[in-house]
Amino acid sequence: MNALESDIEDLWHRYDEELTAADAGRAELDTLEAFLEALEAGEVRAAEKRGGEWVANEWVKRGILLNFTLRENRAFEYGGVDYHDVLPLRETADLHERGSRNTPDGTVIRRGSYVGGDAIMMSPSFVNVGAYVGDGTLVDSCDTVGSCAQVGENVKIGANTLIGGVLEPVENAPVIVEDGVSLGAGCRVTSGFVVGENSVVGENTLLTPRIPVYDLVEEEVVHGHLPPNRRAFTRYVESSVSEHDLIQGSAHKPAVVATDVETDTLEATEREDALRE
Repeated sequence: MNALESDIEDLWHRYDEELTAADAGRAELDTLEAFLEALEAGEVRAAEKRGGEWVANEWVKRGILLNFTLRENRAFEYGGVDYHDVLPLRETADLHERGSRNTPDGTVIRRGSYVGGDAIMMSPSFVNVGAYVGDGTLVDSCDTVGSCAQVGENVKIGANTLIGGVLEPVENAPVIVEDGVSLGAGCRVTSGFVVGENSVVGENTLLTPRIPVYDLVEEEVVHGHLPPNRRAFTRYVESSVSEHDLIQGSAHKPAVVATDVETDTLEATEREDALRE
């Protein structure tokens, strides 16, 4: 256990014993600041891959929660607009140093989030506390990267896409989008779903553990993850509701079909690389 983890665990124990924002002094706030800086530098992450599986770093999620519970709500100003929160927005000078871009008028990056080098943040878009956005990744207009979500390198997130977040329970892994993934416009990825590396997901696809993935490559039905190197899209399968007397005709429920990524699909996604030059 490193010193920062030990300090956060100690604060969490004291919070359980009714430490409040009113009680938090300079030492406690310094610990919270050091924690946020470590998140923003990519030195700690809310989830990591261990033994081939993504697992939550519970102490990191506790540290994020402490930044809400041990801080007072107060006034901030951003772009001439007053707002009230417990955390300010993130300073972005380090993004320029790493060759990343965030366009004006609506690119919101909250404190405690990491954005890698050569990344592109289009406006309006939002990256929440604890999120990790890897090198070379494109976050397009009207996208949300939720709290603690982990997005890998060279990912393309199409416009109007939601990458869901989760803080509690602390033991639950957040949404994971692995390296090289391309998400079409209007996708929704929620509830700790894992999108395997180098997959291409069609527009308006909903990826959540409650919707089955029909993997035609391995000829199996899986839940909660899309295997690597797949092309995925929404289809509808017959629902048991069809048997109800009130339903005329058949009823269907959403499903996801996954096939091998085809060469022409990969070439189509690579044409977008010109946007990064």
